[in-house]
Amino acid sequence: MIFMAKQIKDLKLGIDEDLEEKLRLLEPDFENYRIIKKSVDARTKQKLHWVYSVELYKSGETPEERFQDPEPIVSTTRPIIIGTGPAGLFAAIRFAERGIACDLFERGSTCEKRILAINKYWRYGVLNEEDNVCYGEGGAGLYSDGKLVTRIKSPHIPYVMKRMVDFGAPPEVEYLANPHIGSNKIRRLIPKMRQYLLDRGCQIHFNTKVTDILTKDQQTVGIETEQGQQHFSDFVVLATGHSAEDIFQVLRRKKVKMEGKSFAMGLRVEHPQDWVNKTQYREHWENPDLGAANYKLAYHNKREDVGVYSFCMCPGGYVLSSGTSAGGVVSNGMSNFNRNSKYANAAIVVSIDHEKLFGDNLFGGIDFRNQLEQKAFQMVQEHDGGHKLPAQNMIDFLLNRSTQSKMQGSSPSGLQSARLDQLFPDNIYLHLVEAFERFQNKMGGFIDKHATLYGIESRTSCPIRVTRDKESLESTSHDGLYPCGEGAGYAGGITSAACDGVRVADSICAVLSSQAVAEA
Repeated sequence: MIFMAKQIKDLKLGIDEDLEEKLRLLEPDFENYRIIKKSVDARTKQKLHWVYSVELYKSGETPEERFQDPEPIVSTTRPIIIGTGPAGLFAAIRFAERGIACDLFERGSTCEKRILAINKYWRYGVLNEEDNVCYGEGGAGLYSDGKLVTRIKSPHIPYVMKRMVDFGAPPEVEYLANPHIGSNKIRRLIPKMRQYLLDRGCQIHFNTKVTDILTKDQQTVGIETEQGQQHFSDFVVLATGHSAEDIFQVLRRKKVKMEGKSFAMGLRVEHPQDWVNKTQYREHWENPDLGAANYKLAYHNKREDVGVYSFCMCPGGYVLSSGTSAGGVVSNGMSNFNRNSKYANAAIVVSIDHEKLFGDNLFGGIDFRNQLEQKAFQMVQEHDGGHKLPAQNMIDFLLNRSTQSKMQGSSPSGLQSARLDQLFPDNIYLHLVEAFERFQNKMGGFIDKHATLYGIESRTSCPIRVTRDKESLESTSHDGLYPCGEGAGYAGGITSAACDGVRVADSICAVLSSQAVAEA
C-alpha cells in the first residue's frame, strides 16, 4: 500500500538525542520513517542541535516512489554532447532513460587514466594540457570535494540526488543540508555512469577534442574533431566546463551570440580544521557524529557595490594545483568523503563586475584571469619553486611583507613563499583585506599566524555566457545548439550543472517527441 506519508518538519533534537526515540514519543504507532532533510544548527545564539524533517509510515505502508520511469521516445536521432562533466553526463543519462542514444566527446581521458596524469602533475610538475584537474571524464567537479550543495531552486535536484545514489553515492546525500560525496567516492560513480550509457547504445569518444561546430545557414548540423573527423546531428549540447577557453574562439568565429558575464576571483585560505570545529561546534567540537565543521562567510561593500565571500569550502580537505596551461597556476580545494585532513580550506573571492571593468570587451574577463594566473606562476618561478603553489602567511599578506617562516599545508604540490599581496590590482587587494577583517569579527581566529593563503582562485565560474532562449534553451543565434552548464554560464557547481543538463535534455526530448508524433 502506498499513501501520502505524515510529515514532521523542523524537528529539533539535542546533539546526543536519538531520532527514533523522539519520533516514538510524538507518534507511537509508526512502523517506519524516511528522513527528508537533516542539518545541524550551529548558530552561536542557540544551543547546538540537529534539525530534521521526516516522513512517517504506519504498518503496511511504504514510501511513495518519487520518480516514475519516463515514456520512451521512438527516434533514430543521436544528439551530440560536448563534454563529460556533470552537465554532459546527466544530459546523456536523461536521454538514455527515454531510449535516446547519444554521442559524447571528451578532450581528456577516462577518470581512471585521468588521475594518473593529475598525479604526475602534482608530483613532478608535468602538465597534460588536455587531461588535468579541469579536463577529463567527470569534469572539474571530480576533484573539488564532490560537493552537491547548491543555491539554485530546481525541481530536478531530488532527481539528481537520487540518480547519484543509484550510481553509488552515500544515501544521505538525498537528505543532508550540505551533501557531499568526496573526491575519492565520486570517482567510483563515474565509471558506473559510463557503463550505464554504453549499455544503452551511447558512444563516448575520449581524447577527442572538438575543434569546430558545423553550421549551415545558422542551423547547427554537427561537430568536427581535432582528428579531422566530422559527426553530424541536428542537436548539439555544449557542456564544455568553465575552463575550455578555446571553444569560445570557435563560437566567435561562427558568430554564435555570447556576452560577458560577471564572475569572482581571489585566494584560497587554509586553517587548521580543529580551529573551525572549535569555532563552529564549541563544546561539542570533538563529537564524531558532527564530522568536520564548515563555514560560510560574506561581506558586501555597499559603497562600491562589491561582494567578497567564501566559496567551495572544503572541511578536512586539500588545496590543489589546478591549472590547465603550462604558464599559469590555479588553486582549488577538495576533500575526501571522510574529510579527515587536519586542514580546512575555502576560496575567498571578490566579485568582478564585467560591465564596469571590461565594458564591451567580450574576452576581458578571460584575459584578466589569464594575466593573473600567469603572474602567479612567475612569482613561483622567481624563487625556483617549480610546480608549487604560491603561498603567503595571512598576517604577512595584511602587513605587505614576505613570509620568512616555513609554511606547512595540505597541497600535494607543495608551497612556495610568494608576495600574494602584490598579485592583484589595488582595489581587489583592499577588498580582500577589508573582508578578512570583517570575517575576523565573525569568527575570532580567522586572521591568525596559522592561516595560509594560496594563489590564485580564478576558476569559480566562466567569464562568458553563451546566450540561449529561456524556454527552449537553444542558442539565440544558432538553431540546434544548446549551451549548457558552467562553461555556457548557466550553472555553478556539480548539482546545478547536472540539473541544467537534465533541463536541456528534456527540452530536446520534447522536440523529438513532437517529431515522433508528427511522423506516426
